[in-house]
Amino acid sequence: MVKVAEVMHHGASWIAPDTPLGEVAGRMDQEDIGALPVGEDDRLIGMVTDRDIAVRAFADSVDPARLTARDVMSKPIIFCKANEELEDAVRIMEREQVRRLPVIDADHRMVGMLSLGDVAAQAPASLAGEALKAVSAHHR
Repeated sequence: MVKVAEVMHHGASWIAPDTPLGEVAGRMDQEDIGALPVGEDDRLIGMVTDRDIAVRAFADSVDPARLTARDVMSKPIIFCKANEELEDAVRIMEREQVRRLPVIDADHRMVGMLSLGDVAAQAPASLAGEALKAVSAHHR
């Protein structure tokens, strides 16, 4: 069986919760990514996605330029382990309806990110198709 570590993007990094939202969006643009994990005191505490920025930053009458990653991040953090089976990680994505998972190692350190694109590129077509359908289903 394929392990998450064989498929994930290695070397992912996180942002601090007090990172200004403009900086978060700029980094996503520069790195061509749709999500950044948020960490504090050496622990993952949330995730900011491009959708979080678009929806949460503009949902209230607060000036988005005054917001930080903490203000819009999704929590609790949903993750998978580097040594677990890819199929198990896909089940987490399906159950939680997320497109990206931070990956932690045995020491609870973030070592990468697993995206739906990684699954599509590396998993059997049936598993990838099933994941895409489940993750893309309407949440309500």
